[in-house]
Amino acid sequence: MKKIKSTLIVWVAIYPAITAILFLFGKYLNELPLTIRTLALTVMLVPSMTYVLIPFWTKVFKKDKNSSQ
Repeated sequence: MKKIKSTLIVWVAIYPAITAILFLFGKYLNELPLTIRTLALTVMLVPSMTYVLIPFWTKVFKKDKNSSQ
């Protein structure tokens, strides 16, 4: 069950983040070669996932677990 919860937390964090980045910067990113586009996406996503999004959603899911008991 822990792996499922971790997978869900990562998905809930990464899907909106990728969508937001592509919405905001997609026009500019599409002009870049694929390797540079991928590099730009990962440069933005990995730190935000590591330091902001994953910790935030982990706390949200932990609070939800505590409130349902």
